[in-house]
Amino acid sequence: MKGLPQHYYQQELKKFTAQLTLLQNKRKQLGWMRFAVFTATVVIASRVFINFGWLGVLPAITGIGILLYLVSLDAANKSSIRNTTTLIQINEEELAALEHNFTKREDGHRFMPAEHAYAADLDIFGKASIYQWLSRCYTEQGRSLLANNLLQPLSTEKVMQRQQAVKELAQNLEWRQQWQAFSMQTKITSDTEAKIAAWMLREEQHFTAYGWKIFIPVYSAVGLGAGIATLLDLIPATIFSLLFLSYLIFSLFLSKKASKPYIHLNGIVKETGTLQSLINWLETLPAQSPHLQQLQTGIQPARSKAGAELKQLKNILDRFDLRNSMAGFIFLNTFLLWDVRQMISLNKWRNRNKTLVKEWFDAVAETEVLHSISTLHFNHPAWAFPTFIDKHFTFDGETVGHPLLAESQRVNNSFQLEGVAKINLVTGSNMAGKSTFLRSLGVNIVLAQTGAPVCAKRLQLSPVQLVSSMRITDNLAENISTFYAELKKLRTIIEMTKAKQPLFILLDEILRGTNSYDRHKGSAALIRQLIKESAVAVIATHDVELAQIENEYPQSIVNYHFDVEVEGEELYFDYKLKAGVCKSLNASILMKKIGIELPE
Repeated sequence: MKGLPQHYYQQELKKFTAQLTLLQNKRKQLGWMRFAVFTATVVIASRVFINFGWLGVLPAITGIGILLYLVSLDAANKSSIRNTTTLIQINEEELAALEHNFTKREDGHRFMPAEHAYAADLDIFGKASIYQWLSRCYTEQGRSLLANNLLQPLSTEKVMQRQQAVKELAQNLEWRQQWQAFSMQTKITSDTEAKIAAWMLREEQHFTAYGWKIFIPVYSAVGLGAGIATLLDLIPATIFSLLFLSYLIFSLFLSKKASKPYIHLNGIVKETGTLQSLINWLETLPAQSPHLQQLQTGIQPARSKAGAELKQLKNILDRFDLRNSMAGFIFLNTFLLWDVRQMISLNKWRNRNKTLVKEWFDAVAETEVLHSISTLHFNHPAWAFPTFIDKHFTFDGETVGHPLLAESQRVNNSFQLEGVAKINLVTGSNMAGKSTFLRSLGVNIVLAQTGAPVCAKRLQLSPVQLVSSMRITDNLAENISTFYAELKKLRTIIEMTKAKQPLFILLDEILRGTNSYDRHKGSAALIRQLIKESAVAVIATHDVELAQIENEYPQSIVNYHFDVEVEGEELYFDYKLKAGVCKSLNASILMKKIGIELPE
């Protein structure tokens, strides 16, 4: 697709709004039609009964048939109204997201690990987070997969497969939005998957013998035949009553054996219907990329379609629910052994699909993540897909920016870092952009290794484990101070560097919790140790004296800075990364502005 994403969302919104008006008008028409048919049926049937006796049954049956048909049309129309309303919501939310309003979505806070290499520092989860901004997942499986992908980089092979699939899916806006609409209407929970998985693993001991296939039709034929014979006065009612009582007791005995699987699977019918809709929709996708084709082939049973199999499961569970009605209790179970029939059907279904259920849930989760990333690509078509090289370490980005900043506020910077035992020091005044720059580097690395496009014109990257120490907080429950919490994080980083892992380290204001002398001494020692261990890091600091270490390690340390222009008591930031050490300071001006009286 070419053109602004706003244009397409506005077009879709206009289309679905018009459709909704037509569907709502149709709903009113169907309501009046049902009323008219009901009234006509009562009037005509009563007149025919009065004048022609039992012939009045004919218009009554005809009217009831028409009413049932109109009810089915109304149910289908209500489903269309719900679906169209959901599609309207999707397009309204995407238009809001383009205006950088996305904080009403699920924020993924529950996925935040207690300790992680970078999640807290880079706002991966929580309010206005990367997860909240990126996710278009509504199943618990999809949300969990996206969270895991943001916490742990994918292999380069998997990233490249996703990139190709995302580029293809991004062009198919209508298919993606309908996929999202299906998943929004009834959530698929991990509990549902666990219930089905546990049932799949269980060996069924009842109703598996071949003889049941012969016994059930014979049993039903005898019981129903006795009932018909009683109505025709061929056998006495007392004999039928004894037969009915024995049938009832026997059917109740068998139903107890069928009740355990029913209770286990009870309550998942709606979610099974949603899973069936999603899998069926995935089967309709005209996939070209290998990754999407693999998703489609991986879910297919040997002799049918996955969507058809799931529909059959839903139908079996729906039929099982009839046991709760009076007709099911008195007639279906007593004469037809309804529960036993459904158990046999469930056993057959399970035997056919034992190995596929996990594939179905996994395919839904992966497709949701692909849709989320495809929406990002569609919304920001100018953002680049990164390329990867195996040699450690390379970061070569042109006009890199922070994706959580609105385009009107975002200032991009090009940045290049190559080789090992490399430390880039970024000095600068308060609020000049040092921390945002570090987060821009980190967030785009996370996106890149998830298979997503990045907020840059171009990015070449080595596969890398990202680790950071930027936002340190104390822990009162564990009696841990801010300073000690930072020391713990730095110890982890040192251990990882000694293990010779391919790391990219982001540090912001090292050892901020101690006095200036110890802070400078400790920071300098850490920098020297990182160089010794052939580490790669970008370190932001107010301590401009650290920049002098460049003289000691000219091949390893490069200085950059963000500065500020001062006019009177006003500060002006351009947020542009520049070579060299920062010379401008602004703390005294800021302190004066809040009322601290400094000596001249």
